[in-house]
Amino acid sequence: MHKIKLVLEYDGTNFVGWQIQPNGPSVQAELEKALRQILQHEVTTIAAGRTDAGVHARGQVVNFTTDREIDPRAIAKGLNATLPDQIVVLSAEDVDAAFHARYSATARVYRYYLSLRPTAIQRDFCWYVGGYVLDLKLMRNCAESIVGDHDFASFCKADSGVENFRCKVERTIWNQQGSQLVFEICANRFLYGMVRALVGTMVEVGRGHRPAEEFKRILDARDRRAAGMSAPAKGLFLEEIIY
Repeated sequence: MHKIKLVLEYDGTNFVGWQIQPNGPSVQAELEKALRQILQHEVTTIAAGRTDAGVHARGQVVNFTTDREIDPRAIAKGLNATLPDQIVVLSAEDVDAAFHARYSATARVYRYYLSLRPTAIQRDFCWYVGGYVLDLKLMRNCAESIVGDHDFASFCKADSGVENFRCKVERTIWNQQGSQLVFEICANRFLYGMVRALVGTMVEVGRGHRPAEEFKRILDARDRRAAGMSAPAKGLFLEEIIY
C-alpha cells in the first residue's frame, strides 16, 4: 500500500464544507469521486481541517492509501483534469505510512479577509464592512490577548459536541493591505466556528459596539452567548498546515 499526501486549493463558495454531507456537494465527495475514477478502487480521504460551508482553502492537506503503482504526479495531473474547476491539486507525493494529515499536524494557519470598500470581483472571498470606521488598534489588542493556551468555549458553536475547548494560539496579527484588513491566526487546533466568532467579536469592538476590555471577559466566560456575531464564512481561508 502507498500513502499519498495531497495539497489542495479550493473555492468553498458552493460547497457544504470539506466533509461529505447529505444536504449538498462537498469537497471530500468530489475528491473521492475523482480518485475512484483514476485509481479504479474505493478511496477514503482524511483532511487536516474540516472546513465549514463556504470556507475556502489555499493549503488543505489530505492523505489516502492506494495499492496502485502510480506516480503521485500522475495522480495530481489526473485529478486536475477530472475535478470541478473550484478544486485544484497543488502537489502530490508519497509519504511514510505513519503520516496522518490531521494528527501529524502541529499547527494550522487561517486568514480572514475584510473589505473596507464594495468589491465585485472579491465579493465571494471577503466580508465587506464598509459604512463605519474600525479601530484597528483595538482589534489588534483583542487579537494579542488570545495568544497562548486558553479555553475558547466562548468562540465555539454551541452544538459542536466538543469536550475539550483548549487551543494553543501561537500568533495572531491584523494587517491592512490597501482596502483590506487581514486577520491571521496560527494555533495547534481550532474549534468549530472559532475563527469566525473571534473575527465577528473583534469587529464589534472595532466598531465601538463593545468596549475593548470586554473581550477578555468574553474569553473567560466560556459561554458562546457572551461573544458577538460570527463573521460570514466567505472571508475565511485555511492557508497552511504545519508539520
